Amino acid sequence: MSVAPKRVAVVICSLGRSDTLAQMMPYLMRQTVLPSRILLVVTKPEDAPDFTKLLPHAPVLPEVILSEKGSSRQRNVGLDHVVDQSDFIFFQDDDYVPSCHVIADIIKAFEAFPEVTGVTGHLLADGINSEGISIKDAGHAVVNWEQQAPDAGRGEPKILNSGLLGLYGCNMAVRSTAAKDVRFDEKLPLYAWQEDLDFGARLPGQKVKLQSLVGVHCGVKSGRERNGAILGYSQIANPLYLIRKGSIPWRRGLTMCLRNFTANHLRSLRPEAWVDRRGRARGNWIAIADVLMGRSDPENILKM
Repeated sequence: MSVAPKRVAVVICSLGRSDTLAQMMPYLMRQTVLPSRILLVVTKPEDAPDFTKLLPHAPVLPEVILSEKGSSRQRNVGLDHVVDQSDFIFFQDDDYVPSCHVIADIIKAFEAFPEVTGVTGHLLADGINSEGISIKDAGHAVVNWEQQAPDAGRGEPKILNSGLLGLYGCNMAVRSTAAKDVRFDEKLPLYAWQEDLDFGARLPGQKVKLQSLVGVHCGVKSGRERNGAILGYSQIANPLYLIRKGSIPWRRGLTMCLRNFTANHLRSLRPEAWVDRRGRARGNWIAIADVLMGRSDPENILKM
């Protein structure tokens, strides 16, 4: 374990997942190169575990910051706190389990590729489209990968994909100088579906996916989705809003809408136990009706 030659701030936004954070945080503490700061942005104090008791010997104690609810708002609060006091900022989800080399790999990548302003990593597994992966199982997968990849953290960073339009918000790092005038769009409320794609698309410079930046996104579910109509609405309204903004090409945005519309309706016949497919389909149609009447707006979900 060593002190980072560059200041790397980790920003984690969370809502009602104190137990998940308590299980995930020890993996972040395993870093071979320590972050300079860890910010946990939550909506109320009880959303965060007591880190003084949970991690009494932590080399970097997480700082708890309060914010209004909403992924974009919470990310912006974290970004505002660290952008002028860090070289690089790593946004990770509260259910993302990183390898022990993540911070070191972020530093290496930005130093090796000065034209790159945003990076996202390789996921060993992603539970977002399944019933989810437990933090324990994710941890086993990460540790197993570390043991089977003896050169991990030692070699030069390798780019899997370059010229990305945006970044995957569960694990994305940005160069602070590029992010000084870029913020997450708070017109994408609550879960803020696709706010990471929009932010990455507006970030100047090149965005890439790294082979060496490794982790597992658990896709933790808190029981069955209770109101799928909210996400269903966002699946149509948000891409169309981003097309109008110019953040994404129209072809990509419409493909996104069509893919989710089709999946919701086909899977409504035999829905997954953790997804309210019929609610999502209903939300899709509400959004389409709003589009036809000229009143489509991502913020309409605040009234649903």
